[in-house]
Amino acid sequence: MKKLLALLATAAIAGSVYAGEFPDISVSELKAAIEKGKVTVIDVNGAASYKNGHIPSAIAYAAGQIEGKLPKEKDALVVAYCGGPTCNAYSKAAKEAQKLGYTNVKHLSAGIAGWKAANEKLEKAN
Repeated sequence: MKKLLALLATAAIAGSVYAGEFPDISVSELKAAIEKGKVTVIDVNGAASYKNGHIPSAIAYAAGQIEGKLPKEKDALVVAYCGGPTCNAYSKAAKEAQKLGYTNVKHLSAGIAGWKAANEKLEKAN
């Protein structure tokens, strides 16, 4: 039993260290920021997924092409997301935004799957 508890504790610590690369934002927090127009959302799920449905106001990620789509204020909220809690693709966009000098970059770890599970609306690309 002690070994199991030690293993679980180690996994929890490792998960929190990994998850800490970019702060997480909840679906409800992101929805509120979108409604206030106070966030730039980056979808990292690929063109086909983006076309079929993405979080409202999200921009499609293309490596090296987000600079002109981000706000001028470097402290503005930027949120990157991908498929869900086990997807790491979001980090490409988050790291790119950070390299461009953005200081308030967050991760919607729930991803598009969590957004859908919360019964939030999707936007489709034209």
